[in-house]
Amino acid sequence: MFRNYFKTAWRNIRKNKLFSAINILGLSIGMALCFIIMLYVQDELSYDRFNENADNIARVVFQADINGGKINESVSMPPVAQTMKKDFPEVQDATRLLSLGSSKILYKDKEFKDDKFALADPNFFSIFTLPMVEGDPKSALLQANTVVITQSTAKKYFGEETAIGKTIALTAFNNQPYTVTGVIKDVPANSHFQFNMFGSMTGWAEAKSDSWLFGGYHTYLLLKPHTDLVKMETRLPDMVAKYMGPQIQQQMGLSLAQFREKGNSLGFTLQPLTDIHLNSNTTTEFEPGGNEMYVYIFAGVAIFMLLVACINFINLSTAGASKRAKEVGIRKVAGSGRFQLIKQFLSESILITFFALLIAFAIVELTLPAFNNISGKQLTFDVKPILAFAGLGLIVGIIAGIYPAFYLSSFIPIAVLKGKLTTTHKSLGLRSSLVVFQFFISVALIIGTIVVYQQMKFIQNKDLGFNKEQIITIPNSYVLGNNEKVFKQQMLQDPRIVNATTSWYKPAGPTNYNNALAYPQGNDNLVVNGVDFHVDEQYIPTMGMTMVSGRNFSKEFPTDSFGIILNETAAKAFGWNNTTALNKTIIRQNSDRGHNIPYKVIGVVKNFNFKSLHEAVSPLYMTLYPEGGLIFKTKTTDVAGLLATMKKQWESYNTGEPFSYSFMDDLFNKTYSTEQKTGTILNIFSILTIFVACLGLFGLATYTAEQRTKEIGIRKVLGASVTQVTQMLSKEFLKLVLIASLIAFPAAWWAMNKWLQSFAYRINISWWVFAVAGIAALLIALLTVSFQAIKAALSNPVKSLRTE
Repeated sequence: MFRNYFKTAWRNIRKNKLFSAINILGLSIGMALCFIIMLYVQDELSYDRFNENADNIARVVFQADINGGKINESVSMPPVAQTMKKDFPEVQDATRLLSLGSSKILYKDKEFKDDKFALADPNFFSIFTLPMVEGDPKSALLQANTVVITQSTAKKYFGEETAIGKTIALTAFNNQPYTVTGVIKDVPANSHFQFNMFGSMTGWAEAKSDSWLFGGYHTYLLLKPHTDLVKMETRLPDMVAKYMGPQIQQQMGLSLAQFREKGNSLGFTLQPLTDIHLNSNTTTEFEPGGNEMYVYIFAGVAIFMLLVACINFINLSTAGASKRAKEVGIRKVAGSGRFQLIKQFLSESILITFFALLIAFAIVELTLPAFNNISGKQLTFDVKPILAFAGLGLIVGIIAGIYPAFYLSSFIPIAVLKGKLTTTHKSLGLRSSLVVFQFFISVALIIGTIVVYQQMKFIQNKDLGFNKEQIITIPNSYVLGNNEKVFKQQMLQDPRIVNATTSWYKPAGPTNYNNALAYPQGNDNLVVNGVDFHVDEQYIPTMGMTMVSGRNFSKEFPTDSFGIILNETAAKAFGWNNTTALNKTIIRQNSDRGHNIPYKVIGVVKNFNFKSLHEAVSPLYMTLYPEGGLIFKTKTTDVAGLLATMKKQWESYNTGEPFSYSFMDDLFNKTYSTEQKTGTILNIFSILTIFVACLGLFGLATYTAEQRTKEIGIRKVLGASVTQVTQMLSKEFLKLVLIASLIAFPAAWWAMNKWLQSFAYRINISWWVFAVAGIAALLIALLTVSFQAIKAALSNPVKSLRTE
């Protein structure tokens, strides 16, 4: 029986080659892109779920709001872990992770670099599922100066030799030796941290500190199953009052209650481990996170894309129903029941989907590497995805074919055999509604694409308060030691370099952000939280920043070592304007030079964006304390030649460290890489969705022209022009596209306005965006329909009327 169904289905496909080709092409594109995006979504949602205790692990997040200066950090203080384990019965265990960045690693006479090193508590591998292939996870980190490394790192360092017992040295910590006591499998790509080496925190003096006022430890809690985090968080203020309150009293001279009465707040929240990747807006993250909103956007677009392809199938199947009316009538007269007819038409749908599935499979294989390149992923198409892909094809075949199957099987045999079958208003209404839905999605995507492009262009062209062009940064110049200043002076003699500064504080890309508390002298109640930049006298001119009042640091003023430059936001936070701030004294609490050190305000710099444009400019303090890397302002078209000169001079110092550099504009662009990737993917999806929608429109226009062949012939005999016939055939479709546009406008405005609200600095959506999207959709639809309309209008009326 099923063999007969598929044989009949194959004959019907061959008989209606154009409609079948449109259905197969549309479904294949829809399924391929839907599946690629589903792989992406699945990967984003899988972060950290490889841990057996994933649902019972939470991270402690520190939050504060001090006179408008907000702190939202993924790190907490050294004693938080053990305190919560002791005071909260819900906490089964607690562990900490401290990133030490990348260090050059020495093993015998070999040097290695770019491996990420972190310190971990001895119980770390009891909480996180990182399988150990050599060594004992319970004891590997018990002793000081021990380290657990990944398999790939072990192979890189020691080849085929056993790693256990080998000793490596970290140059960043005075060649501190670490003995390898364990080897784990490589950390999965879908982990929110990516370290190659985990050193023992035992013996790390700072880890034993009892201070509740500083810390950079990522603290994780292993909770009892079904712990209510919200309920648990209600008891965290008591912990703050008990342990942090006395230290605030000692350092600030006011009680925690007084501190809070002034509108300030500080405390902790708990973040589920599985929420970190997609829902974390904290600073000091190990790796750049994803964005839950973008995941939902991509998932929605993928589903809509598939629906558009399915709609084509439904529309073309119901539109072409009259061609199969007599077939249905004869089958029913011959004894076929409705259920048998439904199985027949579903078989055809599944067969078409099968052909589309084969093409979609090829599309996925060909385009997945390109998608990985755009999205920065490493998605693979292995056995499990292939099985899921086949399941998707079956589901699509049933969804696309279910309505046409019921519709076609509902024909009354007597009526169709007498040739009295007419298209019902119900079926026309359904087809019209589906066309409206298709172009609703298309217009909304066009608007979204334009808005994303405009916002990205706005970001690129916004006055940031500094010049990011032709700036070269060398972040690791500190390894030159005493030769750092020599290297800087030698480069300044090169006419291609305009200026240079020593600082590892950059307004774009990875940098140091030190939270700093300060208050005006005589008013210790007005504590302002800001970010502290350590700079030298040439930082402001090198970066092209503008002083709005006062002066820059100068070697002519020895007292500038205790001078400070504020940005406009900081001056305003202290209650001053740009002029009255000058010569005021502010007291820095817990500064690098001691407790409560007075600094004299010598200038106010114009606000510049040193964080993402998602955030408003916060208070900033600049102090004269050059350290870290070098930043060069250049003016040349011979960038390659300049870099070659820099590298040659660098290598002459024989540091053993490779010469590395970055361009400031590249660092700035990387800050918005997620948005740029989103825009690129949205562009591709918009084009393909419109293409698939137009395939369906082309098929409907072809069918309409065929159905009205004789009407067109009569109209032409009576004097209708080609233009009039074309207008007659096109206006119904254009009306549907216009309706779709009007529905899409408010929906797209709401969605894109919500997206723009994540930016502190953003564009306003102009009216012309909607006009352009609507006109573009109308023109695309007109071009699609007009081809068939003009072809029908130019046909010889004698041929169409010959049978009358």
